This record gives sequence, structure tokens and C-alpha cells, in this order.
Amino acid sequence: MAAVMIDGRAVAAKWKEEIAGQTREMIERGVTPHLAVVLVGENAASQVYVRNKENACRKAGMGSTVIRLEEDCSQQALEEVVKGLNQDPAVHGILVQLPLPAHLDEAAVLRLIDPDKDVDGFHAMNSGRLMNGQKGFVPCTPLGVMKLLEAYDIPVRGKHAVVIGRSNIVGKPMAMLLLAADATVTVCHSRTQNLSEIVRQADIVVAAVGRAGFVTKDMIKPGAVVIDVGINRVDGAIVGDVDPEVAQKAGYLTPVPGGVGQMTIAMLLHNTLEAVRLHGW
Repeated sequence: MAAVMIDGRAVAAKWKEEIAGQTREMIERGVTPHLAVVLVGENAASQVYVRNKENACRKAGMGSTVIRLEEDCSQQALEEVVKGLNQDPAVHGILVQLPLPAHLDEAAVLRLIDPDKDVDGFHAMNSGRLMNGQKGFVPCTPLGVMKLLEAYDIPVRGKHAVVIGRSNIVGKPMAMLLLAADATVTVCHSRTQNLSEIVRQADIVVAAVGRAGFVTKDMIKPGAVVIDVGINRVDGAIVGDVDPEVAQKAGYLTPVPGGVGQMTIAMLLHNTLEAVRLHGW
């Protein structure tokens, strides 16, 4: 029996509709939620991502500002922009589009962002809050994964979840969120021995390795929930980390495109509203 395809577009559309309604209410009360994005250089993928974020803000009725800096901008110039956004009361959320050019210190820039405006959830303070089970901003992609599981009434408590990937953006926060939902979590990565054997034990698999077709059908337990976070370009097409044949064995599967990616932007809008509330609205 083929897997149930988890429709990220439909779930994200519902979230965006709710967010637009909440945004209208905030505007009526005198505040317009505002997201500021800092884009350095001409990276083609980053340009697309930022344009998608601009469009999403516009459709939700939010304010958005994109600050574009030259590829060769200095560390000081970038940091001054971030400091200015921190101090601007009209800006509720700040996002520095990654990756940055190689000559810039990414970690130093992320440390500068006001944790209460850190809608990407990458600041060390928000990472620490997540680790300690405290309220804070959560990275948008793993948060979106959890909302997809909720939307399809997929149980997490007591299940064995395997996260493939250990990045600060997806893998690590994903593991923390699954733990908080009472799953038993195993984190795997490029140096994990007997990877296939471990993945075959999983009730829930989250693939975030950045390698096209990395997770194959023989690695999946029959009926498992498979969440594909990967975005890879192969011969001009966008494909995930999960081989399409997994659909023949899994119970649930997120498609690429049309799965997790749609939720990432929806959760960015959600976090921006949370930032407004954090400032007393």
C-alpha cells in the first residue's frame, strides 16, 4: 500500500490564513508586524528564498524590509545593519539570510541579533531555551515538521524517531522538539556506523542530510513516517533526501517539493507574530 502523502502546501495555507487574520487584528490595534531580512551578495538560491519571504509577508499583510548588501561588504558594515535593526522599534523580527559569503563571520553576526527578534531561532540564547524546555524562538523548519505531524494526527509520544543530520538549523533542534514531545530520539550523521540498521528501527524518520535520494526503501520499516527535509537540485529539478520508492513502504511521506518547505515560511510568519506579542502587543 502506498504511503499517505503529507500535503505541506495545504497545511501551510491554513496556517497562513490564520496568520493573516491575526495580523489584521494587530493592525487594527495599531501595530503592523514587520520582518526585516538582510541579504548579502548575489547567491541565486538566497535570492529566491528572500523573494518568497517577501511575498509571504505581503500576502499576510505584514510589513517587510529587505536590506541588500554587496558581496564584498565588511563584517563591520553587516554588524552595523543588524545593530540598527535591533534598535528599531518598528522591526519585530530580524533574519540574516544564510549562507553568508566566506569572508564574513556568520556566528558573530547571529550572536548580535536581539534574541527577542531572532525569528529564525538561531541565536545561542534561543537554542539554550529549546534545550532547557523554555519558551523561545524555534528554527522554522523543525517547527514546521512538528506542525505537520500534528495536522495529520501522527502520534509522537513513545515512538522511536531517527533524525539523520545534526545541523544547528534542522537536525539538533528537530531532535530537541521530538524529545519534548516524548519521543525516543536517535541522531545519526555521516560518521554513524550501521546507519541503515538504525534507521530501520525508526517509527519516524527525519532526513536532513542534503544528499539526493540518500534514504532508500530498504532503510525504512514498513509503515514508518518519513519526513524529507532535503532540498537538492539534480538536473534542474528539485528533489529530496528520500528516494521516491520509499513511498511504496512508508506509512506517511512528505513530498519534495510540496512538503516541509512550505511550512518553513509559514512558521517564519508565525514566529514574527510571536515577536510582536513578546514586545507587549
